[in-house]
Amino acid sequence: MKALFISNDPHIFVPESAVRARMRAYAAAIGELHVLSVAPKGSTGIQEGALNLHPLTGPKLIRLLMLKRRAKELIRALGIEVVSAQDPFEYGRAALAAAEGTGAAVHLQVHTDFLSPHFSAESFKNRMRIRIADEILPKAHGIRAVSERVKKSMTERYGNRISEPSVIPIGIASGLPLPAPLPEHAFTYTMIAIGRLETEKRIEDMLQVLARIRVHYQNTGLFIFGDGRCRKAIMRKAGELGLLRNVVFLGHRHDARRYIEHVHSFIQTSAYEGYGATYLEVALARKPIVTTDVGLVGEVFSPKTDVLACAVGDIECLTRQVSRLIEDNPLRKLLADAAEIAAKKHLESVGDVPARIAADLAAAVQKRTLPA
Repeated sequence: MKALFISNDPHIFVPESAVRARMRAYAAAIGELHVLSVAPKGSTGIQEGALNLHPLTGPKLIRLLMLKRRAKELIRALGIEVVSAQDPFEYGRAALAAAEGTGAAVHLQVHTDFLSPHFSAESFKNRMRIRIADEILPKAHGIRAVSERVKKSMTERYGNRISEPSVIPIGIASGLPLPAPLPEHAFTYTMIAIGRLETEKRIEDMLQVLARIRVHYQNTGLFIFGDGRCRKAIMRKAGELGLLRNVVFLGHRHDARRYIEHVHSFIQTSAYEGYGATYLEVALARKPIVTTDVGLVGEVFSPKTDVLACAVGDIECLTRQVSRLIEDNPLRKLLADAAEIAAKKHLESVGDVPARIAADLAAAVQKRTLPA
């Protein structure tokens, strides 16, 4: 089978990145995979076995204008049987338009819990994206959701107007990487956060928690791995709260998972998550988790026994839960043990993710060829 993925993740062009590793595995299962993706300036096409990368560079507006045309060129030139977009928004619309008149099936991947009320409340742009999804999801020949949470929200909204979504999670390596030491520090309790520095991650909530924690536990430190458009605003907020000595910004690192070993706990304060692969990575490293009720919480991890969970934006609750971990060593171990068991059970249940994705794409092709 020949498939084309339309993506906006430039890390695909980084050989050692986790997303590049996933694309290699998907390509091996699919047979021939082409990926048209946003790419760093100066990127060129790459062929790596069954995986073929096609860069899309330039200003964002130019990229969006070129996307449909470039995708259609690839579909026709390469005999693509199915085109899969990584979201049901701008990229999904481009996939649908590019496939029109070519005979290629359209498959949509839903990685974001876009029907969460926090998604629409975040911006006018997100509300417009929901309208786009309303338009194109019913036209797709196949839909992949990364979690039951995401599937449930779509089936409640669209019912039988859309193809039944398949739930295929994001595959992660179950083995533990070699640990790497954190930068030298004098903290007596350490937390780690890993993720993009974007609005939906609500990193400012994390800082508010740390500011309150520091009143009683002055030597608590937070290591933040990630980068994004909100970096400057977050650093400014840390300064306003007097936390510049307690927060260490380490930027985006492909090997961030290696540093989990050397912290006491993980914290996440997102407004919404489609999946949350980092939860699994932290659980496998046997570190306790404080989080908002998003992503895999309630689906893989019980908020009563596996993680300490709070409602989105509940600073008081998050502060209490972090304080409990600081004060209670047995609780940290209990949660770490339970989360590890839950993570391993989940990973065993998902099976061969690349093979499942290949089968999902094949089903979309078959549906495309069936008479209306």
